[in-house]
Amino acid sequence: MEDATVVESAGSPACGDMIKLYLKVGEGDVIEKATFESYGCAANIATASILTEMVKGKSLREAWQVSWKQLSDELGGLPPIKYHCSILAVGALKRAIRAYYSAKSERPEWLPEALTLEEKQVMEEEEMMERYYKALGSAGSASKAGETGERE
Repeated sequence: MEDATVVESAGSPACGDMIKLYLKVGEGDVIEKATFESYGCAANIATASILTEMVKGKSLREAWQVSWKQLSDELGGLPPIKYHCSILAVGALKRAIRAYYSAKSERPEWLPEALTLEEKQVMEEEEMMERYYKALGSAGSASKAGETGERE
């Protein structure tokens, strides 16, 4: 979205699923438009898509209340192994809302100063993915280092 008021992401394209969320915020802090870019599995795409539909026309305060469980329920449920997709989508939304108010140098009374559980979950998810892929890279390097190319 070229006229986005705020753009935020959650996840990591280098490590797996990622959602980049674009919000156009209008008068009264109402979300006029919401679009996304998604890298990852079908569940990741679906959660980002349903999120944009759920928040269009809502105030940022109303959008802040959207939970990963609501996203999952709107999709008819996600298997537990895919919960992280809805957590990333909500994480991107909460980051976008925080970034919007940070750019305006204000914090409404309803916006918590401390990170919410969902925001912490996204950070943990991102850190876990980074560690996992670093470990995979190290394991691959170690096995290549052990190869001599000689055959008996």
